[in-house]
Parts: sequence; structure tokens; C-alpha cells
Amino acid sequence: MSVQFRLEVPATSANLGPGYDSFGLALDLFDSLTLTIHDEPVDPSRCVNVTGEGAQTLPRDRSHLVMRVLADVLGSEYGAEAAALADRLTLECVNRIPHSRGLGSSAAAVVGAIALAGLVGAHSGGPELTRERVLELATELEGHPDNAAPAIFGGLTIALSHPARAWQIPVATIADVTVLVPEARLDTAIARSLMPASIEHEIAAENSARTGLLVHGFSSDASVLMEATADCLHQEFRREAYPESMELVDALRTAGLPAVVSGAGPTVLILSDADCQTFASDSVRLIRTSIDLGGYRAHRLD
Repeated sequence: MSVQFRLEVPATSANLGPGYDSFGLALDLFDSLTLTIHDEPVDPSRCVNVTGEGAQTLPRDRSHLVMRVLADVLGSEYGAEAAALADRLTLECVNRIPHSRGLGSSAAAVVGAIALAGLVGAHSGGPELTRERVLELATELEGHPDNAAPAIFGGLTIALSHPARAWQIPVATIADVTVLVPEARLDTAIARSLMPASIEHEIAAENSARTGLLVHGFSSDASVLMEATADCLHQEFRREAYPESMELVDALRTAGLPAVVSGAGPTVLILSDADCQTFASDSVRLIRTSIDLGGYRAHRLD
């Protein structure tokens, strides 16, 4: 008799201006993954079905990112017997998080895969993975935990890479946010390649002050979010990679709205529920959403 698990994992926005590679925010926009453990091995070339984002381009075999990570984690965390279950798995993906737009689609896939591996491992008699362990494994795969942490714990998170740890910061001043999602895509590696190898101490100090102010803005006083989100570290260096996004950020901030590039871009995040419809266009989609406070959700369907 087959066994099914369903997991929902949220989109995330990293950096939030000055919090480069450390701050992240979970959004109420979810990918849904349904994993089935069959009684017998399944066709490895047709074990994944995808609807929504990436439906035309993502692989349907075991090379799919979720299936690859899931199989690797089963082997590393639970051993060969659990890893053999990968031959009997099928996956249904309903993707709502835009890909290559700076909303954490890759981290969502990795986090989802690791969490599902924990469920399969527990089903086969092992211990379920803690969220802290999911973060450690995701950081090893992603290289940094800024998107993985909010996808795991929800809300506003501050994360360290060495060792991989995260803290959830209470959000009391805002509940709803807006994202402007351009049609254009941007590879994270390209965005990172534009960063300088070093920066001046004065810039580092200013950026550190603004990250501290960002916590105050989320937890106590939303009026400081304009100052708190004024990044000194990465956005300007990347302007040539997403000029339209930076023009949006400039226009929104001129209008008094705390806007930043989301992650590596090109999506723009506005920490406000103000009406930003005038900034949308045929090539820029507007999504009004809220802050997700729970991180991924998983349950057994049967």
C-alpha cells in the first residue's frame, strides 16, 4: 500500500537591503510537494510531475533537484536501506514561486527535499530530522542560509553560516508586503560575480548599523524601515545586472516606500501594503502577500 506525504514550503526574500547573506523573510507564497512511496520501483524517467512555474523546463526524472537532494540525504542520514526507497518514489510539484527571480525557489526546493527525506527516513524507522538539522544540510548545499532559514522557520530570520544557525526575530510592525516580479530572470552566480572582493571599513560600518536598525524597524518602529533598508553593500554594485529593478527601487524609495532588491534579484520587495499598482506593467507582475510565520508545513496524507 502506497504512502503519501505533502509538504508546502514558502517563498523567501533574502538580504532585505543591508542584511547580505544573513537576513531573510518568509512570504505567504508556497510551492507544494506531494511525495508517494510506492510498493514497487517506478519508472525513473517519469517519476516527477510539475505544474506551474517551470512546468515546461524542469526535468521529470531523478535529475530533478528535489529528487536528487532527497536521495542524497536519505543515503547520508539514514543509510543504504533507506536510500533504496528512492527507486519507489514519485513526486508531484505545484510550483508557485517564480524561478530565478530572487524569491528563493532553489532554497525552497532544497529545504523541501531535505524535509521530505526526514519524513521518508522516519517512515522507514529512523528519527525525523529536526529543523535545525534541515538548516545545516540546506546550508551545506546552498552555500549560505539566508533563504533556507526563513523557509524552515518562517518570519524574519537572521542566520549564520559557520556553524549554520538561525534565529527568528519577532515581527510586530508590518504583516503585509508587496513584490514586483519582472519577466526577466537573473542567475544568482551572475549577480554574485559583480560584487567587489573587498569594501572600505566605513561602508562596512554603515551597513552594520543599518542591519541593526532593520531589526528595530521590524520589531518596534516601522517608520525607520526607509533608513534601515538603504543598502551600502551589494545593490549598487549589481545595478548593471538589473537596471530596470534598480529604477523601480529608486522610484519607490523616492515615493517614500522602503523598497529593496529581493535576494539576487530581479524581484523588488516593498516592506509595505501600500498601493503600488502604478509601478506594475506588462513586464512587471505585482503580488500582494503577507509574511509567513511558520516555515514549511508537512503532513502524511493517508
